[in-house]
Amino acid sequence: SSGINAEYGGDSIAEARDFALTILEKEGQVYINGFDHPDIIAGQGTVGLEICGQLDNIDALIVPVGGAGLIAGVAVAAKNMNPSIQIIGVEATRCKSFTEAIKAGKPVRAHNSVSLADGLAVPTVGLNAFVTAQPLVDKIVTVSEKAIALSILRLVEIEKNVVEGSGVVGLAALIDGQLPELKGKRVATILCGGNIDTTVLGRCLERGLAADSRLLSFTVVVKDAPGGMSQLTARLAESGASIKDILHERAWLLEDVFAVRVRCMVETRDADHTKEVRKILTDNYRHVEFIGLSDASSDPDLVSKGSN
Repeated sequence: SSGINAEYGGDSIAEARDFALTILEKEGQVYINGFDHPDIIAGQGTVGLEICGQLDNIDALIVPVGGAGLIAGVAVAAKNMNPSIQIIGVEATRCKSFTEAIKAGKPVRAHNSVSLADGLAVPTVGLNAFVTAQPLVDKIVTVSEKAIALSILRLVEIEKNVVEGSGVVGLAALIDGQLPELKGKRVATILCGGNIDTTVLGRCLERGLAADSRLLSFTVVVKDAPGGMSQLTARLAESGASIKDILHERAWLLEDVFAVRVRCMVETRDADHTKEVRKILTDNYRHVEFIGLSDASSDPDLVSKGSN
């Protein structure tokens, strides 16, 4: 046993801090802020030392930002070793505490929502971290939940690495096209943290597939007769799509008692394959509705012209 007494309190980082401070007052212990204590900031700065020590001529270093301790330490170290390096911070759109602090000129409490980058959901950046980082950070961008989910998927598929949402925001900024000026340059991004729940990972992977246009969800009306459903599944099989979920509903199709509505989700190879599957469906079925496609009204392939 290490002799450590771990106590849990609070439903957020801010509440956990308040809980820790109550213990501090009662027991006279020392409080070490996880992102704003000078020693913590200095320790996190060693990441910048390692990157600049191992990689020559880095043009830009992309750093996740929550409480700002990491970017503060990394910026000090990296700028000292390479004064021309560009330091870029990335926040989740749902937790923009550093962005709000820059606007106000000081740390302020920002409104945060639930995010895949939960480790960055700090309502107020640290004062020490902000004062240290502000003059050294060249740019701050924010990324969407969609980009975060897609980045988690990319790392699992291509690099075989499981990285939590907070750690992939740098890659998400690149995937999301937030930093076009870095094209053709030498860029490093920090992938920090693999603390992701398996259930959340599963959701991220599925939403990443959807964001990558590799999941297609739709409802289609088919004949309520022998062969109606098998004809649909045969067409999907011939298209190369893999059925992940399928359900037929009779009760809610009131306008035609000789038809059935089928709700289906299929997995495809890529965006072009998804478009092919959509065209096959619209060519063969009169009533098809695609779920979650913002371009449904403008895409001519979604205009059903089939006879079934």
